[in-house]
Amino acid sequence: MSHIAERGLMNRTWIGWLSVLGFILTIPLSNWVVVNVGVVCDPNGPCLIPVWPGIMSPSAVLVAGFALVLRDAVHHFLGARWALYSIVIGAALSGFFSESSLVAASVCAFLFSEFADFCVYAPLRERHQAFAIMISGLIGSVVDSAIFLWLAFGSLDYVFGQVLGKFWVSLIASAIVVAWRRMHALQAVRIAH
Repeated sequence: MSHIAERGLMNRTWIGWLSVLGFILTIPLSNWVVVNVGVVCDPNGPCLIPVWPGIMSPSAVLVAGFALVLRDAVHHFLGARWALYSIVIGAALSGFFSESSLVAASVCAFLFSEFADFCVYAPLRERHQAFAIMISGLIGSVVDSAIFLWLAFGSLDYVFGQVLGKFWVSLIASAIVVAWRRMHALQAVRIAH
């Protein structure tokens, strides 16, 4: 293996492990943010932020959306096995770091949404990675939002806002992936000439 190929493999591995770490850290952060940070904080419900004019969402929406993208990054850089390991570790940490009233909601939402994201992302990633990130993030966010809001607060009032907020994160991540790929393709052309 050439020095350049080894360096590329090492960079992919580091990015993968940083994605695992970031993915796992989003779990306690989400659970803390949803009850402590927001424009409005209901003592019997989640703290809320605006995700569109007139549409509010639980504040952890952006962190949760980022978690879905990081899970896709783990899959991309380290493979399906590490993505699945990360989901299981994340679910365990979610139960450990959640407030007692949110444990079941957090663990169930996390497990089901991440597995839904995985099942959508895996078959699409080779052909259309940016599309795979966006669609798997959308599916994962619908599952996560519905399960978490229903189990934690007994209401689906903020599902649309939560899905919209997570969709923004997936859309931004997809744009970054497209830009990243184009940048690397241009660098490869420059090196070849």
